[in-house]
Amino acid sequence: MNKILLNDKEMIPSKVICIGRNYVDHIKELNNEIPEDMVFFIKPNSAISNKLVFPKNQNSCHYEAEISFLIEDNKITAVAFGLDLTLREVQNKLKEKGLPWERAKAFDGAAVFSKFISFNDDISKLAIELYINGELKQKADYSLMINKPSQIIEEVNSFLSFEDGDILMTGTPQGVGSFKERDVFIGKIIFDGKVIIEETFKVL
Repeated sequence: MNKILLNDKEMIPSKVICIGRNYVDHIKELNNEIPEDMVFFIKPNSAISNKLVFPKNQNSCHYEAEISFLIEDNKITAVAFGLDLTLREVQNKLKEKGLPWERAKAFDGAAVFSKFISFNDDISKLAIELYINGELKQKADYSLMINKPSQIIEEVNSFLSFEDGDILMTGTPQGVGSFKERDVFIGKIIFDGKVIIEETFKVL
């Protein structure tokens, strides 16, 4: 089973629960519609990694930076920088046919995380930034989320249980795109203007 680091202690999440289409500008850049109901998908434990690896036998892959939370007792207990890797061409073909997205979203290594740090402060002061090769690609904060984390947790619990140690990915803002081997990613989680997590990922 794949592990994450929480304050340098190893944990094994059973799954990663993701919400799609949670930032208006991102919805627009992919020419999607704002959904009436929350859109969820799940990444299995086998998708979790702390390394950013370009998928084998693929011509392209997209990055999506996300504020990610560790859930225990149905509460947020820790935060991390997360990357939802997406095979966009595969996803588009599946969407056209009305088929599930697992081939595009749940492959091995498709959920990349920094270390998690304990967090019990005001989540409304959180923000995220992603730099690739020194260039700012994505930047957003809590205020831009359509559905706030507390609402997402409540909705998930209406049909699915969080097990202690599961991860919630809260959606990606505008600026998604493709990447390549040897790119250097720097992901930041910011609280009240101060960087609390900064992680470098070199694409393997």
